[in-house]
Amino acid sequence: MSSILSGVLGMTFVGGSAAVSGALADAPLSTAQALRYAVACLLLMGWARITGRRLLRPRGAEWLWLLGVALTGLVVFNVALVRGATHAEPAVLAVAVACVPIALAVVGPLQQRRRPGPRVLAAAVVVTAGAILVEGLGRCDTTGLLWALTVFACETGFTLLAVPVLGRHGAVGVSVHTTWLAAAIFAVPAVITEGPWAAATFDTGDILAIGYLAVGVTAVAFILWYSCVSALGAARAGLLTGVAPIAAATISLPLTGEPVGPAVWAGIGFIAAGLAVGLAARPALTSKFDRGSNQDADGPVDNVLITVADRFEMGRKPAFPLDDRRIRRGRGGLAGRPHG
Repeated sequence: MSSILSGVLGMTFVGGSAAVSGALADAPLSTAQALRYAVACLLLMGWARITGRRLLRPRGAEWLWLLGVALTGLVVFNVALVRGATHAEPAVLAVAVACVPIALAVVGPLQQRRRPGPRVLAAAVVVTAGAILVEGLGRCDTTGLLWALTVFACETGFTLLAVPVLGRHGAVGVSVHTTWLAAAIFAVPAVITEGPWAAATFDTGDILAIGYLAVGVTAVAFILWYSCVSALGAARAGLLTGVAPIAAATISLPLTGEPVGPAVWAGIGFIAAGLAVGLAARPALTSKFDRGSNQDADGPVDNVLITVADRFEMGRKPAFPLDDRRIRRGRGGLAGRPHG
């Protein structure tokens, strides 16, 4: 239950980011994002120090996974949102994000060497349908459609590319490394195209918006979300992205003053039904490709993929064939069973 609550809270912060990001429409984009992620990184490092969490230095292929998360989920995603907004209505980009649960329900289990669970996949379709009803549809041109597809791919990569490194670095470690990487990447165009003193042009509204994005949407939401993914697996955690459009719709009510229409209420009902069905599925803690199991969910991130990756990142190949049973015994059993 605590893992589900973490995901819900994380997506609530994300849902509130849409209205806040609009306040930065006229601000220097790269400078604002670089400052946002730099502040978030410092906060995360402080949290790690206070809670006694050790931050590990990435090694080997971990650099590629973390850089992939930073580029897709943090850098290109934000650029795509801004550039896409000039060619597509906001609802189009929101629908692209709403399709993420389906992608995670399919690719997440495959990434962990499991078959996608029909129950979780069906729940993802229902959640996506509900999110589309809440957000509505909009118009776009061909360029806007391409940006929407980019938003979809980046939002999916934000979760899936983090899975192989969550086992060793944890939610805090992954969040720290991806935020400083994103800050460094954004700093390059910020200095070259916007100038080193662009931050001096921020007004009070810009600073407050950057503060909310740095603290709530980045530092807090990242830890909550990656903790949820570690515990539930990418597929089941992905269902909770349906909370974001509900939060966005709720927050926008006092801003727009428009009443909630029947389509929004129907969408909320769809999302609630999908969450109830998908999150009730039992987690599978072992690989199912060789077992023919019909269990209907993906499991925690601590899996064969990470076990094998750890051995390669240590600079040596596995000393035994990559057999599921022998790997599980080497770690004391992925499902918590004692040595056989």
